[in-house]
Amino acid sequence: MGEGQHNRLAAAASLAGAGDSLWQACVDQLAQELPEQQFNTWIKPLVAQVSEDFSKVTLYVANRFKLDWVRAQYAGRIVGMLEKIYGQPVQLELAITPRDNSTRAYSSPAMAANVPVAEPPEIQEDNSASAFKTRLNTGLTFDTLVEGTANRMARAAAMHVSTTPGHLYNPLFIYGGVGLGKTHLVHAVGNKLLADKPNSKVLYLHAEQFVSDVVKAYQRKTFDEFKDKYHSLDLLLIDDVQFFANKDRTQEEFFNAFEALLAKKSHIVMTSDTYPKGLADIHERLVSRFDSGLTVAIEPPELEMRVAILINKARAEGTEMPEEVAFFVAKNVRSNVRELEGALRKILAYSRFNQKEISIQLAREALRDLLSIQNRQIGVENIQKTVADYYKIKVADMYSKKRPASIARPRQIAMYLAKELTQKSLPEIGELFGGRDHTTVLHAVRKISAERLQLTELNQQLHVLEQTLKG
Repeated sequence: MGEGQHNRLAAAASLAGAGDSLWQACVDQLAQELPEQQFNTWIKPLVAQVSEDFSKVTLYVANRFKLDWVRAQYAGRIVGMLEKIYGQPVQLELAITPRDNSTRAYSSPAMAANVPVAEPPEIQEDNSASAFKTRLNTGLTFDTLVEGTANRMARAAAMHVSTTPGHLYNPLFIYGGVGLGKTHLVHAVGNKLLADKPNSKVLYLHAEQFVSDVVKAYQRKTFDEFKDKYHSLDLLLIDDVQFFANKDRTQEEFFNAFEALLAKKSHIVMTSDTYPKGLADIHERLVSRFDSGLTVAIEPPELEMRVAILINKARAEGTEMPEEVAFFVAKNVRSNVRELEGALRKILAYSRFNQKEISIQLAREALRDLLSIQNRQIGVENIQKTVADYYKIKVADMYSKKRPASIARPRQIAMYLAKELTQKSLPEIGELFGGRDHTTVLHAVRKISAERLQLTELNQQLHVLEQTLKG
């Protein structure tokens, strides 16, 4: 074994003491890069077995369909990630989980050290009514959801549905950007209903799973079983309905299920990355059904909510995060809850690995790459140019004294984004907008912030601008 490889193995063994591993490091990175629902559906259930020299990773998948999907959609990305982390070629194999569940799952450091590892959890398909499973994550409840201005209305509506399903707000359509807590909220609805009425038939799934169920019913000619499964539910929770785009047969079957469930006063809760009328390539009759109940948005969390989320999630990991550190991180990680969780994981790992207490300086070191990217990518000038391009005005109009609505409105939006996405003070922002007074900036920020909560179209435009600026 060469000195370089020996050093890598020694480093991996050291990381094991910090609770890390080759596969876990790969999973953590994928959790940050993939949409939450995709990660939970396809990556999180994978069980990994890593060879002693880290040169081969075998991933166990529940069935043939999932194996083919993971191979086609994610295998290349996983290999690239593993090789980047390890620094050497890694062979990836996919296999179906053995029926007797005898395969042991190893993280790389545990395997290298011959540490006994627990049996992997059983992963199997539901093949009969008696094996029906809710697919709910029991840890995602209303109690573990941090409430704030950003999600208060959505949470109230979801709580109402969970206590009196089949009545008001049916369907409940929740929309918002990636990582804002939509999935947590729909799981909370299902968990609350089951806690109150244990015999309720509840099913949570990602829209991709519904698509795959339609495909399987087609292939096996089992549409009667398909309808028995979906049309008999008391509560259907379905994530990311935008994935139905351009899938005509899937849309037809979902429409039929939708109608059947409403007819029997069952409840439907859906999430999407945009409001119903903003969905592309979805049949109009389906869009009108989505829009027929209550549509509610989840916004990016405000500063105080981000601080509370960090402190709560750190506590769940057995660590107390000082409030000043939580404020530092929250001020610099603004977009969504998933990015907050990713930042927290980096800080905790950095603290454990270096055996240092959590402080602002440690957080700054742990997040230096993230902070560097933010400082490089998002500046007031960049915001002005992006907003000007989006609304088809000149960048010079951002600094000018012109006041027609076609210019004043984009200028106010740019001021709002400058306050939200940079560390600049109100006077500094005003100076960069043609020497305007800080009260002008404050007025713009308050005006756009208030209207964002009321105007769906404006909220969607801001979401697009934010995603563009954050890359």
